[in-house]
Amino acid sequence: MKKNIYQNIFLFLTVILWLSSCVSQKQIAYFQKSANQSDTIKVAELYIPKIQPGDILSIYVGSLNPMASSFFNPYSASPITDDNSASSGFNGKAPGTSSSPVLSQSAAPGFLVDASGTIVYPLLGSIKLSGLTTSQARDTLKTRLKSFLKEPTVNVRFLNYKISVMGEVAKPSVYVIPNETITLPEALSLAGDLTIFGKRDNVLVIRDNNGKKEFGRVDLNSRDFFTSPYYYLHANDVIYVEPGKGRVAQTDKTYQILPVILSALSFLSIIFVYSKR
Repeated sequence: MKKNIYQNIFLFLTVILWLSSCVSQKQIAYFQKSANQSDTIKVAELYIPKIQPGDILSIYVGSLNPMASSFFNPYSASPITDDNSASSGFNGKAPGTSSSPVLSQSAAPGFLVDASGTIVYPLLGSIKLSGLTTSQARDTLKTRLKSFLKEPTVNVRFLNYKISVMGEVAKPSVYVIPNETITLPEALSLAGDLTIFGKRDNVLVIRDNNGKKEFGRVDLNSRDFFTSPYYYLHANDVIYVEPGKGRVAQTDKTYQILPVILSALSFLSIIFVYSKR
């Protein structure tokens, strides 16, 4: 009778130990298809950033007369090579966009958009650019430059377009995005993906919205997040991956020694059972 009791205790402890180390595949698999869901999903609308006070812009002017154009280029600008792009944490390309040179953040200090949303440009004076996209800003500058240059061309880029990734990822950091377009999966890929301890069903995106902090949640386990307003990230977004129970268990002393205690009790149960035979 006692032998059966000890055997049952041993079996019970073994099952508990096994369950404590199990992780469900549904908890770690991305983009799972729900019932009756199509294999084709319309993604969220592409986000096009607009210039805001505090932004730093790289502006390069060209024309048929390079010497005349040089007066409008007080800051040197040079294309980023592939190696420089890699060191910034991004390859400078986005899905559906062509490969094109981008300006290095370290190449020039750039033009700071002040609190009133304007920049001070050589010979042109103060120009209000706040609220415009980079293409609209380009057209605005091009119109103003026609009084000074023949066939002017203008290239406007953000120098401080960045996102932050923190929490349970392999490489938490602040990443500069040269091409001004990035999705949440791309940002997490830059950060080396989530660790096994990261909660994939409750990723937090913190966003500045009209002077307020907006907190959005994303479930990476579901394909529905492709339609989320947080699929395309905005400048200065912060992505936080919350730790799951596994991380808590790993750092909590009680949980750390629990498997050892269970193993020791199992071992003692085996010895006791065999000593009673």
